[in-house]
Amino acid sequence: MTKSYDFDVLVIGAGPGGYHAAIRAAQLGLKTACAERDAVGGVCLNVGCIPTKALLHAGETIAEAKHAADFGLTFGEQKLDIAKLNGWKDGIVKKLTGGVSSLFKANKVTHLVGEASFVDPHTVKVGDKTYTAGSIIIATGSEPAKLAGLEVDQDKIVDSTGALMVPDPVPARMLAVGGGVIGFEFAQVYTNMGSKVKVIEFLPTIIPGADADAVKAFQKAMEKQGIVVATQTKANKAEKKADGVHVELENVKTGEKTTEVFDRVLVAVGRRPRTDGLNAQAAGVEVTERGFIPADKQQRTNVPHIYSIGDVAGNPMLAHKAMKEGLVAAEVIAGKPAEQDAVAIPGVVYTSPELAWVGLTEEEAKKLGYEVKTGNFPFSASGRAMTLQQTDGFVKMVVEKDTDLLLGVHIVGPHASDMLGEAGLALEMAATATDIALTIHAHPTLGEAVLEAAEAVHKQAIHIMNR
Repeated sequence: MTKSYDFDVLVIGAGPGGYHAAIRAAQLGLKTACAERDAVGGVCLNVGCIPTKALLHAGETIAEAKHAADFGLTFGEQKLDIAKLNGWKDGIVKKLTGGVSSLFKANKVTHLVGEASFVDPHTVKVGDKTYTAGSIIIATGSEPAKLAGLEVDQDKIVDSTGALMVPDPVPARMLAVGGGVIGFEFAQVYTNMGSKVKVIEFLPTIIPGADADAVKAFQKAMEKQGIVVATQTKANKAEKKADGVHVELENVKTGEKTTEVFDRVLVAVGRRPRTDGLNAQAAGVEVTERGFIPADKQQRTNVPHIYSIGDVAGNPMLAHKAMKEGLVAAEVIAGKPAEQDAVAIPGVVYTSPELAWVGLTEEEAKKLGYEVKTGNFPFSASGRAMTLQQTDGFVKMVVEKDTDLLLGVHIVGPHASDMLGEAGLALEMAATATDIALTIHAHPTLGEAVLEAAEAVHKQAIHIMNR
């Protein structure tokens, strides 16, 4: 690296992608700084993945307690202390963000506080100071997308950040606008805490990108829990009145309009990249009309020494994808032979049951020209799932018919996200369904469902009828 710069590497943004990039660069001997205008950890640690999962756990505990009487365990009347709940959630966030700060210090990463913007291709202004760097990594992340007619006030009409602060009392009626991951995770949180929740989705199906069979089972499970789901429906406008938020809903297929009243409305229609104020043009960095900063497999932008990672680099907007890209960028800068070459990136909805997938859906595989066969194994036939009182869902395996090559795995069920690691590794290793079927899985575990799904591909599953 050229010695005339203040830093070898300057990372803009300390979210999952940014802090992974900064720490790996420092581990590889590069003089590294990381600039962040808000708290370290980004959206994920502060107002995304982590606090959402804390609320989901609290809600699931409430739901599990209600069903404990089935096996002879009874409790007194449940009482939810909202202030304590919010405090517990925030405590987890504080501990994790503090951990990132400690990791910066341990790895000698200089933490720069303030909003960063380019001055020229090698100079970045952070707050009121300027710094130069041989290489720069843009990791500015994303923010909730807005919806015309539903202006967020973080009280009655909220985005994902506002929804994290559970009000006291819990809203009796709630609308989630958007049938994606965020919409359903919060729908279940509030349902378990006593709200009557409706989820609307503009498209004909919920959870875009997931397997059709898995989505069908997932929606059935959500509706069984009391969540109302309406597809091909949009929210045109909202008006706050004394008795609640009046929302005009429209069926996009028929054009029929109705007005319904809710106590809280969540706008969860996706996210958009954060590039406002970055002044990328001063560095000659290409920014698309939608605000993304494209990158190649080594995370390089059109300016060779400037890199783009995570949400700002493009879809899918997932923390684990950002983490991998951050490591790749740092290693490329350090001269390592690295690139983003993942066969598949997993997706998860962390509800109960979870919906998790990695690789191709059955429909995607067929469109790509594969002749496929599938294997399904229901959790209703799993002894471990029965002991957990969580028998909704299944494991579905998609393989190429002639070669037996694994193409995708789709799971609806308890701890689906934890079982997905095996499937991801199998895809990366170009494993076959037979490879998985020959692998001894511990008994009794939920993971046996993956084995049985692989056996079902060949009509040899033990615990179901093979038709």
